[in-house]
Amino acid sequence: MRSQSPTSALFELNRSRLVLLLPKNTIAVIHSNEIYSSNADATLPFKQNSDLFYLTGIAQEETILFLYPGAKNERNREILFIRESNETLAIWEGAKLTKQQATALSGIQHVEFVQNFDNLFNQLALQVDSLFLSTNEHPRCSVFTETRNSRFISDCQQKFPLHHYGRLTPLLQKLRILKSDEEISLTLKACDITEAGFRRILQFVKPGVGEWEVEAEFIHEFVKSGSRGFAYTPIIAGGASACVLHYIENDKVLNDGEMLLLDVACEYAGWNADMTRTIPINGKFTPRQRQVYEAVLRIMKFSNSILRPGTLLQDYQKKVVANIEEELIGLGLFTAAEAAAQDENKPLVGKYFMHGVSHHLGLDVHDVSPPFEEVAPGMLFTIEPGIYIREENLGVRLENDFLIGEHENMDLMASIPIEPDDIERLMNS
Repeated sequence: MRSQSPTSALFELNRSRLVLLLPKNTIAVIHSNEIYSSNADATLPFKQNSDLFYLTGIAQEETILFLYPGAKNERNREILFIRESNETLAIWEGAKLTKQQATALSGIQHVEFVQNFDNLFNQLALQVDSLFLSTNEHPRCSVFTETRNSRFISDCQQKFPLHHYGRLTPLLQKLRILKSDEEISLTLKACDITEAGFRRILQFVKPGVGEWEVEAEFIHEFVKSGSRGFAYTPIIAGGASACVLHYIENDKVLNDGEMLLLDVACEYAGWNADMTRTIPINGKFTPRQRQVYEAVLRIMKFSNSILRPGTLLQDYQKKVVANIEEELIGLGLFTAAEAAAQDENKPLVGKYFMHGVSHHLGLDVHDVSPPFEEVAPGMLFTIEPGIYIREENLGVRLENDFLIGEHENMDLMASIPIEPDDIERLMNS
C-alpha cells in the first residue's frame, strides 16, 4: 500500500460523537465535493469534502452520508451512498468501491448506490422535524461555484419548506478541532516525511540552483515515501521573493548571499503537515541574516509558551505581535520612541509582520476554526512568526506544528532542524 489507511474505528468514533450533538428527530446529510472542469475535456484533481472524509474515510466522488440516529429501523440510522461501478468506468477510470469495500473503510453496514438516494431520503425525511445540512463556513472562505451541498440545500427547502433546518458545520467544527490519537499519528507521519524532504534539500541547495529544482527534490521525497504530494502549493522563495507571503511561482535562480524561504510540507493519508524554514543559500548566514533569524526563532519559542489552554486566539495574536514589536526595535527597524508615538490604526509592526501567527491544522491545512473558541488540549496548531524586511530583500519565517497538551505543548516537528548552527552544519556536511 502507498500509505497507511486510517482504521474504520476512527470514522465510527467520529460519527458517534457527531450523533451525540444532533437534536432528536433529526436527519443529517453531507455530500461529496464536485469534480470541476478545467479546460477542454480535462478536470481538476478531485479533493474530497473534508467533513465527509472525517466521518467516513471515503475519498471517492458522488458519495453521500445519511445519518438518522432515531430511525426505528436500525439499518436506516446511518447509510452510505456511493457511485456504482460499471465496465466502462473500470476501463477508463478504474473500478469504483464495492459496497463491501465501502463498509470496510467506513464501518457503515448499510451501503446503497447513489441513484437510490432520492427515493430513500424523500421517504425518511417525512419522519423527522429537522434536517441538518452542510455548508463551508470557514471565515476566510469565498465560494464562487455552486456545490453539491448548496444545491441539495436548495432542493430540500423546495421539497420540505416546513422542516426546521440546522447547521451541521458548527457541530463538526467542535469535533474536528480536537484531534484523536490516530489523527495525531497520521500527522506525525506527514511531519516525518516532510522532515526527510527538508534534510534532502539541505544537501542540494546552493547558488545557481532553480527554485523549481528545489520543489522537485521535495516532491520526489514525498511521493516515494508514500505521500500523495504537497499539502498545499509550495512556496520556494529566494531573496526578495521571501517577502511575498503567497509567492508560488518558484521560477527564479537562487543567488549567492541571499536567503531561501521554504513553506512546504506533505499530506499523508488525508492529514497534513505545515512547515516553514528559511536557510542561507550558500550555507552560511551573514551576521544580519542570523540576527533576524534568531529573532524569529525567539518569537516562535515565546509563542509556544503562551499558546496554552484557556487562551483566546485573538489575545494570543496581540501578545505575539507585541513581542514581535520588541524584536523589531532590537533589529533597529524603528525605535522605542517611535513605537510609543505610533498611530494605533497604523502600527509600525505592520510593515514587517502582517499575518496570523497560528492556525488550526488537520484534514485541511487551514483547518476549521470556530470563532472565539478557547485553546484546549487536543487542538493542533501551527506557529509561524515571520519578519519581512523588503528594503533589505530579506524575509524570514519559521513554522512548526504543535499539539496542545494539559501541561505543555508537543512539537510534532521537534526533530526537524531549526537552530541556525544545525542548519549551517547540515548544509556544509
